[in-house]
Amino acid sequence: MRCPGVDLVRHPAGATDLVLLAHGGQEHSHADPHLWRPALLRMWPFAPAARSAAPDAAVGLLRYRFRGWNDDGDAAADLRAVLDALPPVISRVLLIGHSMGGRAVVAAGDHPRVAGVLALAPWLPRDEPLVALRPPVTFAHGTDDTMTDPAGTTAYAARLRAAGVAVTTYLLEGEGHAMLRRPADWNRIVADFVAGRTSEDLPETSAHVASAVGSIAVARFRMPVRERFRVPCRTKTH
Repeated sequence: MRCPGVDLVRHPAGATDLVLLAHGGQEHSHADPHLWRPALLRMWPFAPAARSAAPDAAVGLLRYRFRGWNDDGDAAADLRAVLDALPPVISRVLLIGHSMGGRAVVAAGDHPRVAGVLALAPWLPRDEPLVALRPPVTFAHGTDDTMTDPAGTTAYAARLRAAGVAVTTYLLEGEGHAMLRRPADWNRIVADFVAGRTSEDLPETSAHVASAVGSIAVARFRMPVRERFRVPCRTKTH
């Protein structure tokens, strides 16, 4: 039986803050979200970006039981289980999620340990329940994304603002769902969010997709998994 947990790539002694990266997935799948899936690998460069912005914080990647959101919102349930089970020394968690992971961090963003939510190209359907998020809340989406709808992100942000929640939003011109055309801008958004800053106007930097993929490989091998934290498995299986 697979259990949700966190793969820690950085864990300084005495860390009280955790930057938790939640990768994307599929609408329906109970397959194993193994370590070398592209959706998980794409999150790896955000680990050194977070480390540079908060050198005293722990940094980890959320590990789901399944690749899919599924009918029960498994990714969000796994995230909540992890937040509930973290050691007491971790008092503040910054959530950063992409695609399905963006939906998960929004859905679990009202957890008492959560100190901020950053959703990158999130999957936010039109009828997604409004969650009482606490600032800082940041949404970023590429205008050329054909996998998840930038309009859905904008609409959800508008609903939050109407409810009195301050939200920072970025639309990255010419960027697609994989976040490979403007990697420096995505890294900057992550670093500024973790540091508690608001990014100035992004410089619209671009890169060849091959070089962006290369940066993922470099980050993956320079910040290997150093520690694994798993929560007790629930009885429900598929």
